Amino acid sequence: MMSQRRGIHLDQSELLCKKGCGFYGNNAWHGFCSKCWREENQREKQKQIQEDWALAERLQREEEEAYASRNQKAQSQPTITPFNKFEERKTKEKSSKVHTVTKFFIPSTKTPPRKDAASLDTQSSPSPSSSASRHSSVDSDHATREFIDFLKPLKSGREIFKQCRAFTETMVYKRDMAADELSECVQDFYQNLSDRLQTQFKGSSDHVESIMDEVEKYMMTRLYKEVFCPETTDDENKDLAIQKRIRDLHWVTIEMLCVPVDEEIPEVSDSVVKAITDVIEMDSKRVPKDKLACITRCSKHIFNAIKVSKKEAASADDFLPTLIYIVLKANPPRLHSNIQYITRFCNPSRLMTGEDGYYFTNLCCAVAFIEKLDGQSLNLSTEEFDLYMSGKASPHWPQTSGASSSSPGGTAFNQVHKRLDLLTGLGERQERVIEKARQLESDLIDWTDEVEQKVQSVLESFSPEAQNPAATAASGTTSAASSAIDSDNVENELLPPPLQPQVFAG
Repeated sequence: MMSQRRGIHLDQSELLCKKGCGFYGNNAWHGFCSKCWREENQREKQKQIQEDWALAERLQREEEEAYASRNQKAQSQPTITPFNKFEERKTKEKSSKVHTVTKFFIPSTKTPPRKDAASLDTQSSPSPSSSASRHSSVDSDHATREFIDFLKPLKSGREIFKQCRAFTETMVYKRDMAADELSECVQDFYQNLSDRLQTQFKGSSDHVESIMDEVEKYMMTRLYKEVFCPETTDDENKDLAIQKRIRDLHWVTIEMLCVPVDEEIPEVSDSVVKAITDVIEMDSKRVPKDKLACITRCSKHIFNAIKVSKKEAASADDFLPTLIYIVLKANPPRLHSNIQYITRFCNPSRLMTGEDGYYFTNLCCAVAFIEKLDGQSLNLSTEEFDLYMSGKASPHWPQTSGASSSSPGGTAFNQVHKRLDLLTGLGERQERVIEKARQLESDLIDWTDEVEQKVQSVLESFSPEAQNPAATAASGTTSAASSAIDSDNVENELLPPPLQPQVFAG
């Protein structure tokens, strides 16, 4: 073991945007928050556009100078009619090339056709177009109905629905774009719509946030298949890489991560199971807000487990190692794709502030830590870490010493012998238990017979005839008298005379 330990510690300032704006940053945005990253990205793109324009102008000047020099040389030579025609054709080709280079850097103004709707009720029904049929799933229809019901009380509800519906239809034609460009389109739409709503509902930011939540739910439910893990990215390969990485780290114990959680306590164990369930459930949600809700519930279960274990409030230094432990135990499906989906298409204000943004930033840090996990972080030497990662050893195996511990084969052989000795001891104990059980059964039978004999002897010694002979004689006399009651030899003189009937004259 190493004496120095780097451990798992993350200063809270590292979670914030490195530009110092006070919002939460993200690794996907190179440490910036959503707002600062968009500004930096726009600045870089503007710089690139200017460089491209300068390059296009320089190429055009060079083409024009070369063309002018060739014309001068052609004019100094004798004119030949066929050659002049050839030169004219070549001139046209050169001019077309110059225009082509210039047009290459001019953004296209061509937009796909849109379909405006007459009313909310008519637009709630699926469009006969191919793009609408692609989104005619049950979830999309249900989200559309809920969105319409939410917007009906609003004066501008019809316009909001038209804009959202037109934007989702437009995004279908952009599915071959890069993921960052798709994200930029969605974030621009969020920003523009939010600015208009802020102007309309002055002083009611909560109302604007509730509308933006419904807009996100409607749009992302319809665009989920188009923008989640798009083919233009390597998200799927990174998902497999992270999943394999977590499987290779299955040997990491709760002690190595210094997790302050005691799973022997039933309430703590239940909280850990619920946290694992919530982080796995994240993949089944379609809306970024719902995925964030799963992360938030998972984090709250973690805080509860720490609080019950320590009998005090949990700190940030306790939370991150426990979150890493939960992710290692859960191995959530498509973890990278879900994080990227939230980063690209979630309402940016939710990731910049609040508990959702805090917990999501910690999850990103936990995944980054798992990807870079080494022996020093777990207080292990490089040799031990490599052995555990290769599967040749495990911290759950008993430690061996001597020459046999130096080779994996010797260690395995010793383990087999120890298991055989343990099984032999268990067999001997089982035989002793069976022998004692048989002896107990025999003792019970003997005791039962002895009790029956004693009871029988007591009954015989205390019989009714031997205990009271006078009572026996009296009972005999009574029985004789009772048998003579109905006989004909009863003393008639002792009986009263019979009643005689009397006749009364009327």
